Amino acid sequence: MFILAAAGSAVGLGNIWKFPYITGENGGGAFVLMYLVCILAIGIPIMMAEIMLGRRGRKSPINTMRDLAAADGLNPAWGLLGWMGVLAGVLILSYYSVIAGWALAYVFRAGAGLFNGLDAKGVGDLFGGLVGSPEKLLAWHSIFMFMTMLVVAQGVKNGLEKAVRWLMPMLFVLMLVMVGYAMNTGAFDKGLDFLFSMRFGEVFHACETIDGTQICEFSWQPLLIAMGHAFFTLSLGMGAIMVYGSYMPKRASIAAASIWIAIADTSVALLAGMAIFPIVFANGLEPGSGPGLIFQTLPLAFGHMPYGQLFGTLFFVLLVFAAWTSAISLIEPAVAWLVENRGYSRLRASVVSGVIVWLVGIGTVFSFNLWSGDQYKLFGKTFFDLLDFLTANIMLPLGGVLIAIFAGWLMSRAASEDELKLAHPALYVTWRFLVRFITPLAVFIVMLNALGVF
Repeated sequence: MFILAAAGSAVGLGNIWKFPYITGENGGGAFVLMYLVCILAIGIPIMMAEIMLGRRGRKSPINTMRDLAAADGLNPAWGLLGWMGVLAGVLILSYYSVIAGWALAYVFRAGAGLFNGLDAKGVGDLFGGLVGSPEKLLAWHSIFMFMTMLVVAQGVKNGLEKAVRWLMPMLFVLMLVMVGYAMNTGAFDKGLDFLFSMRFGEVFHACETIDGTQICEFSWQPLLIAMGHAFFTLSLGMGAIMVYGSYMPKRASIAAASIWIAIADTSVALLAGMAIFPIVFANGLEPGSGPGLIFQTLPLAFGHMPYGQLFGTLFFVLLVFAAWTSAISLIEPAVAWLVENRGYSRLRASVVSGVIVWLVGIGTVFSFNLWSGDQYKLFGKTFFDLLDFLTANIMLPLGGVLIAIFAGWLMSRAASEDELKLAHPALYVTWRFLVRFITPLAVFIVMLNALGVF
């Protein structure tokens, strides 16, 4: 159940929405290989550290970090790391819920056959009609938040475990159905070639056409993007994995669980690519079409393919399931803290947290319509853009670096060895080296790159 829950936290819109389009933009197979290496060298070591801290503390991230710091005679200000994780989860869910609301709306649009026969302009108008309407976005945002809090309010056994027991297997089944459909598009081989062929020359050359002449320069950007996505796709740095670790049985292996979570997360991302790229190529669409790949490019394909209405509906149901399992984990640290420190019932803590997230989410709803004008922007960014930038580029990587520093440098070696219980001393030495030197440096570089330092 722990592996299913943590995998559900990791598997989300980043796997099915973001991974295919950044793979498309960065050359395919060579990018995928870099991403897998980064999962091994960056993602798994930090995940092991975060689970270890959670299980050692057995409380919400805020109380866990405070207690563990006290146990090693460290400054109690380390509790602020827990606070930052909880705040990041609340902020991320506030806009994540709005984007998930788009997927929820598209389930019904696909099911009603609204994609059938549409051209590019028609699909664009359909999407524009959704995001341009604050009433529609607010309604779908509200429905998705209600779905999330309904599960969270039931608690760990009756809510979280029951939800992931059904949602995660259904997610994989739906994904395999979509891959099975992609096999019959006539472009499955082309999709696999794009996803798994190693073309390093294309990946590391950023090209642009100036006055009819194509000019290419060497660029490390794809590697930095792969490093960043490997970190973010595993839900690291926001306290979600830490609070799940607090529920993990003592007898369970942290290393094995981390590897299985990474395998599940990566499998969904690769299956998403195997499902999406054949559909893209079969319909003459552009694999590098960016964030609009899911909401504006694929509906065009679903509208013209055999059984497109059915498989379009299944695809967006899949997207909603992935978003739902992640949303549950994003709010869990805040709910756990309210139960522990304020003595709230699980239901009351869920309602209070959910209402706060819902209210903050209204800013994201308005970012796409009423507040989209320049007069409402700060530093040239909408409310949604600011939240996304603050959480993805500052709070999460900073949280990841601090978790690595605490687990690798400050927590006693005896405590980390006792908690990890790795089968061979060499494995512990390898983990400790990665979490002390490689992962903090890599995540810090990603953070500086995202901030535009280089």
